[in-house]
Amino acid sequence: MPRSPLALSALGSFALALTLTSCGGDNSLTLYSGRGEDLVQPVVDLCSEQLGVDIKTRYGDSAEMLLLLQEEGENTPADVYFSQGAGFLGVLSASNGLLTLDEAITTRVSNSNLISPANDWVGVSGRARTVAYNSNVLSEDDLPNSFTDFTDPKWSGRIGWAPTNASFQDHVTALRGLLGDDATRAWLTDMVANDPVAYDGNTAILEGVASGEIDVGFVNHYYLYRFLDEDPSFPVANHFFDDGDPGALINVAGAGVIIHSQLPDIAQQLVECLLSTEVQNYFASTNYELPVVNDATPWSDLPKVDSLTLPTFDLNLLADLQGTVDMLVEVGAL
Repeated sequence: MPRSPLALSALGSFALALTLTSCGGDNSLTLYSGRGEDLVQPVVDLCSEQLGVDIKTRYGDSAEMLLLLQEEGENTPADVYFSQGAGFLGVLSASNGLLTLDEAITTRVSNSNLISPANDWVGVSGRARTVAYNSNVLSEDDLPNSFTDFTDPKWSGRIGWAPTNASFQDHVTALRGLLGDDATRAWLTDMVANDPVAYDGNTAILEGVASGEIDVGFVNHYYLYRFLDEDPSFPVANHFFDDGDPGALINVAGAGVIIHSQLPDIAQQLVECLLSTEVQNYFASTNYELPVVNDATPWSDLPKVDSLTLPTFDLNLLADLQGTVDMLVEVGAL
């Protein structure tokens, strides 16, 4: 994926207004990152320079890093956990594994739905669930008013989804929290009856929409911008649901300070660094994610997070992935 000149120059010019009171030359922070090194390391290097502290980063997938934290317990060297999804942070929050963050950090995030209700982690960048549609065949006016209305038989055989994909499973988990298990099970049953086309992931869904194999697909928003960056005429557009609709879910990559951190004050400053305008612009321009702070700029025509009315939902509940997988198997989606 191409790196934006704006992102790299912004990183170079970042000035963090923090005063370090306890950072000696022998001190170092340890970051467990469930996000990839190619995306995160430039930010780590920047924050290391600005905080004046060495940051030792261990990379792996988010589940692997969470399991490691659980196995290490109070002996963990980790100070900060940076997760690809909110559900993994939710596991730590539920077990009191994270410190309460300073208000100066949590108030940087423009939408309270992207913060743990316990104020022990914050979203760092957002991934909106959208409906991608073939713009040569449909307009936004052709789409239903609510995400849940895709059970209408007129959409039979025209929808693409990815039941094995983590982002889809997160969305179903959110539906369970918003609608209840019975209503979500009924929705899934009706969706299966509508013969959706199953794909391996978001990229394949978008290719199916563009080719006319399907008319619409359930995806994360940023995959489309990867295609549009290569080919501005790519015949697909995103529809963002709004007004608290169940289709208006935003999941986040997020960060929290480990309860056993030996340097909790500096660890909080690292989390604050991740919410700086320049770092937020870096994630937006490099990976097309939604910034979570008001003074950062989304990519191209993407909406600002605070312009969307999201459903009120505790993202910690995304931790209940197994219940969702069981439900998908039960209705025949998996």
